[in-house]
Amino acid sequence: MNLKTRIQLSVMMFLLFSVWGAWYGQMSKYLFTQLHATGDQVGNAYTAFSLAMLVAPFFIGLIADRYFAAQKVLGVLNLAGAAILFFLIREKDPDQFFWQILAYCLTFAPAMSLTTSIAMQHMKNPEKEFPGIRVLGTVAWIVITNIVGYFKVGDQVTIFQIAMYIALFFGLFSFTLPNTPPKASANASIGQILGVDAFKLLKDRSFAIFFLSSVLICIPLSFYYAMANPALTDSGMTNVENKMSLGQASEFFFMLLIPVAFMRLGVKYMLVVGLVAWIARFLLFGYGDAGSGEWMFYIAIVLHGVCYDFFFVTGQIYTDNKAGERIKSSAQGLITLATYGIGMGIGSKLAGIVADIYTVNGKVDWTSVWLVPAGIAAVVLVLFVLMFNDRKKTVPAEDELVTGPL
Repeated sequence: MNLKTRIQLSVMMFLLFSVWGAWYGQMSKYLFTQLHATGDQVGNAYTAFSLAMLVAPFFIGLIADRYFAAQKVLGVLNLAGAAILFFLIREKDPDQFFWQILAYCLTFAPAMSLTTSIAMQHMKNPEKEFPGIRVLGTVAWIVITNIVGYFKVGDQVTIFQIAMYIALFFGLFSFTLPNTPPKASANASIGQILGVDAFKLLKDRSFAIFFLSSVLICIPLSFYYAMANPALTDSGMTNVENKMSLGQASEFFFMLLIPVAFMRLGVKYMLVVGLVAWIARFLLFGYGDAGSGEWMFYIAIVLHGVCYDFFFVTGQIYTDNKAGERIKSSAQGLITLATYGIGMGIGSKLAGIVADIYTVNGKVDWTSVWLVPAGIAAVVLVLFVLMFNDRKKTVPAEDELVTGPL
């Protein structure tokens, strides 16, 4: 990869995660404080993101893989998203807010898969090259959340205004990205257009277990994204957004370790380490406090790097290796469906329900709330350790995975 392409892809990741980081982790606080939403309404807002993620793989299979250059689709999506955010920032009803955020997420969700696909298609060795590009997304999240925290606007509509302006710029910038034309034939079957070829990866037992584990571990992940900010705020911690950015700083560090970890540990044990970290961090969130136990919060936050990188980024690379050239975009869309779609959709709804269950007289029992995702993560760990056996480091032949009937 030449230097110009590397810079372009890095800026692409920076802008994507700047848009996302501006509002995603803070949306629950905004809804609780400004729109006076219930836990269930907050859960519904995060579920909107996941519903959009369910659509994303099929959108990509229909559009980006078949008919239009991926960078042009990315540009149109971001411009449309900026337009929707213009109306969303004026919404005051938490029930109506759901429909506004759903409309926006329908533009943002496909963009997440498209950026990964664009990056992967311009790499000769994703295991070595992708972490160095993707880490700019982590840098972006750190920068944008610290800006939000510094100006103390985490509970203000400003978070969506920031996202709107960045999305507008991102949309225009996308048209300057390296050309990424569709690889698949436009004269394809309906099944191929909808990305069904990627589902044939599930015929491989280890990939199927990875897919199921990805779905399940995203239930706890949703608890973190939706509830960590208000939980830490309720505990008495100050400057929450700034302190939570330590998680992305940790992510930056562990992202750079991924190539070495691949060689030393292999896919299975990298994924296992990520799952163990998830259990530990939820227990720390549950039993920490803003006084003498604040150190537990800091460790829980910093563990984000291990949790995210060793499971989700490793999973993206594993999926890319399994897929082969013909269905790279559809395969990334499939794993997006598993994680941000199905898993986080269930988790977002469950997080809101659990928060309401453990709320008495307006006070949330956060210890009880955090024990729920810790238990789910423990179940996923046992399932994964017992059933996932793929230790291969080479890319399997494409016809071993994507031929034959479903």
